Amino acid sequence: MPPSMSTTATKTNRSFTLAADRLRELAASADPGRFAGLLDPLLSPSTLARLQQSARLQPRLAELLLGSKGEVSCGDWSEDALLGHDPRRAALLAGGIWHARSILKLFSRHDLPVLVELIGAEAHAFAVRHLSCAVATAPIADPEQLSRQIEYDGHACLGAWLEETSSLARIRVLLRLPAGTAAESSTAEHRSAAGPLLSLVMAHLRTEDAGA
Repeated sequence: MPPSMSTTATKTNRSFTLAADRLRELAASADPGRFAGLLDPLLSPSTLARLQQSARLQPRLAELLLGSKGEVSCGDWSEDALLGHDPRRAALLAGGIWHARSILKLFSRHDLPVLVELIGAEAHAFAVRHLSCAVATAPIADPEQLSRQIEYDGHACLGAWLEETSSLARIRVLLRLPAGTAAESSTAEHRSAAGPLLSLVMAHLRTEDAGA
């Protein structure tokens, strides 16, 4: 085989291997519930988990998840939009800022621990630190209702922010979330606030990575 043909073949093989590795990564990181509608609904969660972690099956599972976007090239696969971080965590951080005024007003010894247990101490502290960037003005006094609204608005902001990325970058993050979250149905209000809020979230995540 001429050297030029050998080099071309080597590059092709490397590209194929890299694409397969990326598909495996996508399948392994996807929310398990995403496979329920694609495979036999009678399969148990434990069986689905074994299939999801099978290196041999992962490329095919990823192609099923991606659907028409199954053709993955090296050029399409840019840096993960969330730097590999949990999208629900990012959503809670953004949603906490959105509702920071309500969070700050939960002084009750009973209510505050309930909220912190639901959204996490990190999201609570992050919201208080960025109170000046809060969006919501209507107070929510019930901690459980507030946690649900934090999660909803945070996911919606995350989804709106992802709309500014490529379709593949967006779906890579969305697949790590359960189907049907607000990240899939953002509103104009969320689109207008998403940039500033996610900029704060990403700066926080980058600082964490730098200190690791």
